[in-house]
Amino acid sequence: MFSEGDLAVYPAHGVGVIESVEQKDISGVEQLFYVMRILDNDMKIMIPKANAVNLGLRNIISEADVERVYAILEDRDVKFTPQTWNRRYREYMEKIKTGSIFDLAVVLRDLYLLQMDKPLSFGERKMLETAKGLLVKELSIARNTEETDIEAGIEAIFNG
Repeated sequence: MFSEGDLAVYPAHGVGVIESVEQKDISGVEQLFYVMRILDNDMKIMIPKANAVNLGLRNIISEADVERVYAILEDRDVKFTPQTWNRRYREYMEKIKTGSIFDLAVVLRDLYLLQMDKPLSFGERKMLETAKGLLVKELSIARNTEETDIEAGIEAIFNG
């Protein structure tokens, strides 16, 4: 599925480069692993090749998907059900863990819209920054554009 040098997205960690495919002996069983270096923090992750899809490892999104992400960010027809911040936090964390850029866009949009109504909790503010960072990195690679330009575009969507 992936080869050395390929860019890929790993849920909740973001975009990384596949540095190698290595065979390891785990409890007497030979397994192949992708060795991935996350671009934002240089963290190395070993992902079992046989389980990579189930773990959410995926390609960078296409241009058509980029348009869908922006459509989600621009959608203002959103209804919030009253709930405590910690329940909302758990719900959004589950969305981030799916690895779906569309779920990530929903989390970012919802948190931006929520903060216009009331102050976000510390955890929610941190989550907003995490979601924005993950989204900006992937969109900048998908569009071959500077991250600062993508970030400015997102800010313009929410701050008119």
